[in-house]
Amino acid sequence: MGPGGLRGGRRFRNGVHAAAAVGPRGTRATRATASVLDSSSRKKQPAQSQAPVLLMANHHPRQRRRRGAGVLCRASGSDKKRIQQKNFTEKAWDAVVEAPEVAKKYKHQIVETEHLLKALLDDRKGLFRRLVEEGGGSAQRLEGSVERFLNQQPRVEGDDADEKLGQVLGKNLERCMAVAEEQRLEMGDSFVSVEHLFLALARDTKRYGYSGLSQSGVSGVSDASKMTQLVRALRGPAHQKVETRNAEDGYECLAKYARDLTHEAREGKLDPVIGRDEEIRRCVHILSRRSKNNPVLIGEPGVGKTAVIEALAQRVVAGDVPDSLQDRQIFALDMGSLLAGAKFRGEFEDRLKGVIDEVKASDGKVILFVDEMHTLVGSGSSEGASMDAGNLLKPQLARGELRCIGATTLNEYRKYIEKDAALERRFQPVMVDEPSEEDACEIIKGLQERYEKYHQCVFTDEAVQASVKLASRYITDRYLPDKAIDLLDEAGSRSRIASFDKRKKHDAEKTEEHSALWEQYQQVADAKDACVKGQTFEEAALLQQRETELKALMMDSSVDVEDGFLSVVDRDAIEEIITQWTGVPLRQLQDADKSRMLELKQSLGDRVIGQNEAVQAIAKAMQRASVGLKNPNRPIATMLFSGPTGVGKTELAKQLAFECFGSKDAMIRLDMSEYMEKHTVAKIVGSPPGYVGYGEGGKLTEAVRRRPYSLILLDEVEKAHPDVFNILLQVMEDGLLTDSQGRRVSFKNTILILTSNLGSNVIAKGGTKLGFAIPTETPEDAQYNQIRGLVLEELRSYFKPELLNRLDEVVVFRLLEQKEIAKIADLLLDETAGRMADKGIGFEVTRAMMTKLTEEGYDKMYGARPLRRTIMRLIEDYLADALMKNELQEGDIARMDVDENGDVCVTRCIPGEVCVAEEEPEIAYAKFVEVDDETAKV
Repeated sequence: MGPGGLRGGRRFRNGVHAAAAVGPRGTRATRATASVLDSSSRKKQPAQSQAPVLLMANHHPRQRRRRGAGVLCRASGSDKKRIQQKNFTEKAWDAVVEAPEVAKKYKHQIVETEHLLKALLDDRKGLFRRLVEEGGGSAQRLEGSVERFLNQQPRVEGDDADEKLGQVLGKNLERCMAVAEEQRLEMGDSFVSVEHLFLALARDTKRYGYSGLSQSGVSGVSDASKMTQLVRALRGPAHQKVETRNAEDGYECLAKYARDLTHEAREGKLDPVIGRDEEIRRCVHILSRRSKNNPVLIGEPGVGKTAVIEALAQRVVAGDVPDSLQDRQIFALDMGSLLAGAKFRGEFEDRLKGVIDEVKASDGKVILFVDEMHTLVGSGSSEGASMDAGNLLKPQLARGELRCIGATTLNEYRKYIEKDAALERRFQPVMVDEPSEEDACEIIKGLQERYEKYHQCVFTDEAVQASVKLASRYITDRYLPDKAIDLLDEAGSRSRIASFDKRKKHDAEKTEEHSALWEQYQQVADAKDACVKGQTFEEAALLQQRETELKALMMDSSVDVEDGFLSVVDRDAIEEIITQWTGVPLRQLQDADKSRMLELKQSLGDRVIGQNEAVQAIAKAMQRASVGLKNPNRPIATMLFSGPTGVGKTELAKQLAFECFGSKDAMIRLDMSEYMEKHTVAKIVGSPPGYVGYGEGGKLTEAVRRRPYSLILLDEVEKAHPDVFNILLQVMEDGLLTDSQGRRVSFKNTILILTSNLGSNVIAKGGTKLGFAIPTETPEDAQYNQIRGLVLEELRSYFKPELLNRLDEVVVFRLLEQKEIAKIADLLLDETAGRMADKGIGFEVTRAMMTKLTEEGYDKMYGARPLRRTIMRLIEDYLADALMKNELQEGDIARMDVDENGDVCVTRCIPGEVCVAEEEPEIAYAKFVEVDDETAKV
């Protein structure tokens, strides 16, 4: 180890020792700072006529960013002139430190201004390149010429060449630093920044920096005042001073942290905006006020708040605004860019203050648009500090020095803006409501051409109308026109991909022909848009006619292309997207639903035995809904099933879900006995804030949100708390329910069925014998109508009139008769036979066994449920015993019979052979299995 705690040092020709400092525990310090050596601590060496030495420790490029107060030293004998980091901004110091690295790269010993120039150009997003571009030059051309110049300079070669590279600070670079310091003082800045280095390089006429800037195209390099004016222009109208080490980040804040909407409108990059004249007019009125001229657009997500501002920018460009807004610029503030990279305290505030200063310095020419304005509240504030972005804006907003347009949703406005009364009073609200379906169609037609051009397809009028109507009906948690535009956009995307796959099959000649046709179509469309902007409407009309002809030509299948060159997006494509998004099978409803609805009564009657009146009432309600005659703002059907237990109320609901929605799993079942207490009612829509379960959603609302096309069964509704009925009222009337988080859930595509056991006693007694039957009625119908009237009377005494009045049908179920139990037994035996078939075993039941089942399984008071238990006891238990004893094998037939003593017996029958019995019994039920080599099937 060398003297003074140094090791690994080496001695240059002038006798000055350079080494890396040893840190704690003997580790080498990696901090990217220059070594500072005090000349008084060294023995003075004889003066030698040698070049000054640049004393620097070797450091990693990434570590160079983490440094303290570094010093670059030029040693001339015992005298040292220092370039200290504390005099430079971060960006400028990065370039100064990088210059020796550039010299090492090109194997140069002396660090000159050209190396500094190359280091400044290496920062791709730096201020130096922007100065070159703003001066009319090309930074890329300048960089190439500097590289060529450096490659032409002599290189240091030899065994010890690496030790000499980048070690000498040139006199020209030292003089450049002095000129930069002079520029700093002249401009009244506190630190030497990148623009000071730019001016210093431009004034050194003897070095390549001057000639390189001239050759790259920068105008007026020889004119010092013009160069200074260029720098001042880049600092913006506020003429900011370099008062911090990160001052360069504050230049052109609007260009870095905002989008110029008026420039984009002038370039035609904004989509056309249809309608919203009232909202735009209201914004113009507020912006023209003397003070508090700050509108805030409030509306739900997707209704077009940002589009209103884009329309305003387009009108400003077209001159269709009052004098108070003529020649104004509208900048959209990007809060993400403002916050990105702001690691240190106060950095975000500096950026925002730079934006505010530029807007104020524009003297009212700039209008600031803040989308998602609620993000201003709290942005930039640290823990314990009250100053945030909103508070920074308040003084300027109140005095009218800053014109600002905000946009936020109604919920966010209430949550953030209204709580800050001082901020709220500085903005004037402008409500932006969801457009009607007719207005949404007009909006989409205005955008149709752009989407057609992008997706290379054609949207039919039916597709446009379907996108609005179907989105409005089936996508209820979003708003027009956003959801309709998304539908159309995705349909166009699918169509484009499908047509691309088709075109790959065509030969090259056809592809070239169609590409030329499409290119011609695009040229005509662009020319038409240019004529409209230039207000040459006669020429635009001719071009529109030509555009229509080319579109028809591309759509025509006679152009030797299968199905035409341009794909056509029709209503079917929109329906497919809706089906993917929501799970509602629209195509199935269109095609097979009508025939299925006609057969609904028959199919339900086959599964639900003995309830013809209930089946007929449901079939009629579903037929009305399937042809579109139902109220679109209510559920498909709302019914109350009343009757004793076991008569088929729940089974009918399951079969209805299967017939209408394609699966029995499409049924959402809630046991209302779980909601008997008042505090449990909140579970339906979700727990309120502060209670357990908040944020998880309600049991009913969340299930419908996940599956909006389903059947809802509220079982035994009379056991629920009366507050549940209040919730059901709005579902039955409006088809909507708001959960605990404020989300609207649509029930318009659901079937709502309530079941109740009220009136069971009346049904069990069979009514009274009083009264007279209508001559056209059978005795059974007369008794049923009498019972139905008594049940309705009991329902009215229990349920509120407003609930019963909102029901489409009140269906009273009959008691099951003995003959109907036999049909139900067949259905239940089908389930047992199916499970036996899975084992490859057939199944049959004799007439005697069937009689035993119906006799023991029939109970008029309890319906069909005792029959299920009887089948389990007399059929399944015996089959399980036979299977456990291996008495039944795959391919056999299990015959269930009754012996002479009335006991149940299981007989094994082999197909093709006669079963061991004196005589073949009568078979009442049979399911056989065909055994193939590989599979067994019923």
